[in-house]
Amino acid sequence: MVFIKIDILTLFPNFFEGFLNESIIKRAIAKKIVEINIINFRKYSPLPNKQVDDTPYGGGAGMLLRCEPIFLALDALRTKDSHVVLLSPEGATYNELKAKELREYKHLIIICGHYEGFDERIKSVVDEIISIGDYILTGGEIAAMAITDSVVRLIPGVINAESLLSESFNNNLLDYPQYTKPAEYRGLKVPEILLSGHHQNIAEYRKLEQIKKTKELRPDLMEDNDE
Repeated sequence: MVFIKIDILTLFPNFFEGFLNESIIKRAIAKKIVEINIINFRKYSPLPNKQVDDTPYGGGAGMLLRCEPIFLALDALRTKDSHVVLLSPEGATYNELKAKELREYKHLIIICGHYEGFDERIKSVVDEIISIGDYILTGGEIAAMAITDSVVRLIPGVINAESLLSESFNNNLLDYPQYTKPAEYRGLKVPEILLSGHHQNIAEYRKLEQIKKTKELRPDLMEDNDE
């Protein structure tokens, strides 16, 4: 049974070939846990030449996405279960909490922007605007893949539940340091406590290491914990 359907609207569907055919995403699709559709919204352009962009009214550099292809695409795809996300630098910054929120929807529609931006009227038909960080990308395709990956891996049956619990950001802390064989390599030793077999002591050590690591590398997360 499909847990979530994700439709990604893009002008460059070939961007997603490797993404859909490797690793966790590929397995989730094969298990029919998730359905991911890559849709070239150029086909929804009402213009004879299928143009999707144009110069901005009032002048300015670059080209803007016209509103008609997006409106018409959403007319065709949207249902009562849909949640529409527009990717833009002006959106709220994406994080693990938002990934968990998006996982709860039955149908996500993600719109990849391109060019210099989009007609402002497109905002009137989306449910939220998301940014994956304060930097500029050529288009929204990389952001769409990041969001899709982070949502899909939270779906039951995609990843081992125990693995999810121990990952970074699950409790607003970074993951604890981890080691595997050999126990010593080039003078670098695995902490003795991890070799002790004492599970309670190991759990306590790992929690302290999480806090220490987060304070050093991401003190902003510790501030969030205090709120």
